[in-house]
Amino acid sequence: MYLNKAFVIGNLTRDVELRALPSGIQVAQVSVATNRVWKDKNGMKQEAADYHNVVVFGKQAETVAKYMRKGSQVMVEGRMQTRSWDGKDGEKKYRTEIVADRVQFGSSPAGAGGAPRAAQASAAGKQEQSAPALDTIEYPTEEINPEDIPF
Repeated sequence: MYLNKAFVIGNLTRDVELRALPSGIQVAQVSVATNRVWKDKNGMKQEAADYHNVVVFGKQAETVAKYMRKGSQVMVEGRMQTRSWDGKDGEKKYRTEIVADRVQFGSSPAGAGGAPRAAQASAAGKQEQSAPALDTIEYPTEEINPEDIPF
């Protein structure tokens, strides 16, 4: 039995690059950063970031390009793939990436509200506060006392 499956939850490190193949299929390229935190042998807190190249195809690529931007949280499910090509200098180049089967949006960065980028830009010019987007969940800011829960 063989298994090639990758799950990554992190934040986009740059805006989505959307292109089209000669066949007309849309392709989105993104980079996702994941953070690790651990304690070393001396008990000191250590942190590191890993960066993952992600490729998304088809209608899902269009949706990712429309709603995601730098800093957006995302979960990617897909398979690992390594491509190779000859560089301009004649040297063999390699790139390992996750080919996404499914992309799930996470919480939006501050001020994004889950709206498309064009809508965010036009809303930024307005001085008045508007109602949150329909797909936004407003979480309570006060502490919840477990004794107040009725079950």
